[in-house]
Amino acid sequence: MRCFYWRFICETGFKDPLLSLKGTIMRLSIMQPYFFPYIGYFTIIKHSDQFISFDKVQFIRHGWIERNRILKPNEGVQYIQVPLVKHSRNIIIKDVKIRVNEPWQDRIFRQLEHYKKSAPYYAEVVDLLRQTLAFTTDSISQLNLHLLSNTCAYLGIPFNGSILSEMNINISPVCAPDEWALNICTALGASTYVNLPGAMELFDRNKYIKAGIEFKFLKVNINPYNQRRANFEAYLSIIDVMLFNNPKEINNMLDDIDIL
Repeated sequence: MRCFYWRFICETGFKDPLLSLKGTIMRLSIMQPYFFPYIGYFTIIKHSDQFISFDKVQFIRHGWIERNRILKPNEGVQYIQVPLVKHSRNIIIKDVKIRVNEPWQDRIFRQLEHYKKSAPYYAEVVDLLRQTLAFTTDSISQLNLHLLSNTCAYLGIPFNGSILSEMNINISPVCAPDEWALNICTALGASTYVNLPGAMELFDRNKYIKAGIEFKFLKVNINPYNQRRANFEAYLSIIDVMLFNNPKEINNMLDDIDIL
């Protein structure tokens, strides 16, 4: 059954008593630091009390940490990308550095110029991006957390985000991939772990049940919006969503979820 519970909370101001426990992180989401990710990523941020950028694992090339997709001028998609310093195969995400001397931001703005003809919110979004991408850092982890924070502010979403490698928390030794989230939740006293459904098969629910931690996998329903072209391209960067939809419309999308 499609869940509109979160929309009810947002629109009515209803206070869930479970979320009012002082000092308690009830819902925790943990994701690798993606570059302007797709809308599902922002769904779990909106429906969490704290978000942790998980940057203490190996960096995987050709993933979503330094790039994402937007529309091409005609049909199809193209990548926007942050250039990275050459590194070893085994580098940890937290140690990945940006080639700061390259004008990569200008290239992204050139790639976005074709939207000016069709996207109703082009001016607002480009202004947001100019402010956001002016942030000075050589750390891809710090850049991506900053992008998430500014995007959430534009959308009117509270953002309580931290970078794991910069947090002073003691985590129990990890013996399996699904224990990173388990042990972080335990260390922070979280009662609910929120994630996207693509990772469901990686988790042993029994471990979490034993630890008293509830699973919530949130599947956002990707409904087509008007991209002013014949074929809708789904799962693009949140930038594309913002260019064609205002914050209220996007929040409705973020609340159109199934809890698995």
